[in-house]
Amino acid sequence: MATYQKILVPLDGSKQSECILDHVRIIAKALGTPKVVLLKVVEPFSSGAIAVIGDTQAKKVLAETKRAAEEYLSYAAGTLRTHCAGVEQIVIEGNPAEVILDQAKKLKVDLIAMSTHGESGIVRWAMGSVTGRVLEHAQTPVLTVTPSGCRP
Repeated sequence: MATYQKILVPLDGSKQSECILDHVRIIAKALGTPKVVLLKVVEPFSSGAIAVIGDTQAKKVLAETKRAAEEYLSYAAGTLRTHCAGVEQIVIEGNPAEVILDQAKKLKVDLIAMSTHGESGIVRWAMGSVTGRVLEHAQTPVLTVTPSGCRP
């Protein structure tokens, strides 16, 4: 059986993405996983959006978004700490799929665990699935879970 010493768990702030936490909790407890890394990627403003709202306002909103992301991860980490000794929280600005793949490699994780569904809407549809991109390019095993409300 594979042992997972470090699991990367990308979350986007949605209830759908949080469905993976129950599974990670079970795996961490059963296998004695010493480290779970929760990751929240904050997408930067496009140059067009910055032109409309201004650089100062964009920086202010981005700083507030990062602060909210850190609070969110603290909440999510609390649900795991009783089953895993080490829970790390990382907030990074960038493209979600690229950041997830980069962090998986950089942190040398043994498993990426994520939901198949998260934020939704036309932007996600047009850009493609973050989970799909991670599955296609990951050099690490990927555990995906489909939220119950998203099953056919």
